[in-house]
Amino acid sequence: MASQSVSSVFGIERSLSGKAWRWRGGNMALGGDGARLEDDIVAQLLLSRGVPRDDLERHRTPTLRAFLPDPSAFRDMDVAAERIAQAVLGGETITIYGDYDVDGATSSALLIRLLRMLGHDAGHYIPDRLLEGYGPSGEALVRLAEQGSSLIVTVDCGAMAHEALAMAHDAGVDVIVVDHHKCSAELPRAAALVNPNRLDEGDLAAGHGHLAAVGVAFLLAVAIVRTLRARSYFDSRPEPDLRGLLDLVALGTVADVAALHGLNRAFVAQGLKVMAKRQNVGMSALIDASRLTRAPVCSDLGFALGPRINAGGRVGESTLGVRLLTTEDVQEAQAIAAQLSALNEERRAIEAAVQEAAEEQLAGQHNRAVAVLAGRGWHPGVIGIVAGRIKEKTGKPSVVVALDDESGQGKGSGRSIAGVDLGAAIIAAREAGLLVAGGGHAMAAGLTVDPGRLDAFADWLDERLAGAVQRASARQVLSLDLSLTPGGLTPDLVETLERAGPFGVGWPGPKLAVGPVRLVKADRVGTDHVRLVASGDDGRSFKAIGFRLAESELGQSLLHGARGRRLWLAGRAKIDDWGARPAAELHLDDAAWAD
Repeated sequence: MASQSVSSVFGIERSLSGKAWRWRGGNMALGGDGARLEDDIVAQLLLSRGVPRDDLERHRTPTLRAFLPDPSAFRDMDVAAERIAQAVLGGETITIYGDYDVDGATSSALLIRLLRMLGHDAGHYIPDRLLEGYGPSGEALVRLAEQGSSLIVTVDCGAMAHEALAMAHDAGVDVIVVDHHKCSAELPRAAALVNPNRLDEGDLAAGHGHLAAVGVAFLLAVAIVRTLRARSYFDSRPEPDLRGLLDLVALGTVADVAALHGLNRAFVAQGLKVMAKRQNVGMSALIDASRLTRAPVCSDLGFALGPRINAGGRVGESTLGVRLLTTEDVQEAQAIAAQLSALNEERRAIEAAVQEAAEEQLAGQHNRAVAVLAGRGWHPGVIGIVAGRIKEKTGKPSVVVALDDESGQGKGSGRSIAGVDLGAAIIAAREAGLLVAGGGHAMAAGLTVDPGRLDAFADWLDERLAGAVQRASARQVLSLDLSLTPGGLTPDLVETLERAGPFGVGWPGPKLAVGPVRLVKADRVGTDHVRLVASGDDGRSFKAIGFRLAESELGQSLLHGARGRRLWLAGRAKIDDWGARPAAELHLDDAAWAD
């Protein structure tokens, strides 16, 4: 097997989508039926994703034992654990204050379920996206204090809530912040602030800056149990098995698009095993509502389960996700899951309308490094999704802003591309006085802007990020792991490739080049998908599907310009189990002429 290389794949420097094809870690060229491999495919996939050769075994089957750090390495972790342990021992009233997205819902549910295991109930507070916006509000924190909460734990929010936490402090309530978003040098006033992205964090903890908030919350759970163990709390009661919470960690991690390497990969790999056991009543109802007839896989968390939880915060009631994931009542779980599914369908329709309007506006923008699109009446609950769609369409960072006549402000959400830190730019824009509020991380950010400052903000953002976007765009590369003839695309090969998973951001799924082939059939299906049947020189044929590609240059070339020409097709190998026998198909990313 070839050593790691950045050499060109078949000399392709510009594919039909404008990308250069490069080997990620050496060409594993498979011939015939792909049944005889001289080397270990899984090992090669791990090596090409940065795993040292002497660490392969740990990464083959990622476990918590192998990857979990000592929680005490994180600043304020022991302080937070001690304060929560004190509240448990003293019977204090605790409220978990979570964000309205999947990471917030799963983080909240995790701490609530943990406290129940410890014999202590906790309330929850999830702000309304439209009425309250992102993050803790001082008014809400003070109100919770007045209602009897002596300890509030914010999850997936709070790292930049200086004013709100100052109000809570003045009201005499302790607030612990559990977050993963970017921090400023000056931290808000809190009893403890646990966040691997603190600027003063040590190297070990900072190396876990890719964790979602739910991952940080799990580390806090470990620290809490350890603290109570030291106080002999479990001498008269069973110690909770925290592994049962990993289904929540997996869902929040994948849905928040956290990088799936290191500890996150272990969280998801082990969390999927827990999810398959259906021990959480609400999670089980969510799986059923998503119409999954098998145990969920990693992609289901991002495309089936996560969007349903998100729908509550986007277009419905923000507390639905937490209520679903913490209930022990089967009938209540089924009712909430059905409600979330209905809201998700409503969200799809709203999203489609906003996206159409945004794309019309996009057509009038030229030579912008960052697309900034704004509209009155756009639903703020879908602007993040639309920003992601625009980013995929343009290959550039995108910000979508919903302008509200009633509040007189615009709520925006942005999505970025690899190599362009949008979160840092949004924080800098806020500090420059261009935004009312804003923050986030490299790939995603949120903001509040006065409409009168929108054009100045767009110009400033464009100027600041133009160089980074140009550099990132110039490096547009499709990284491939192996090449094979159509006969090598088999269900057995797909199963072998999946053993190197779970795959996601930061741990990309294996990409194959299959060919050379000629297209036997090419047509449009659904609204904008491309369906292909391709046949190779080996006499074998296979199906391929290109999602949302019909209007792209690639899709148009395949639909109208590829007849009779030889091609290489590139993408992810998947199992098509609709027929009598499972078959392997290709989920298309790109294509290039073979002659």
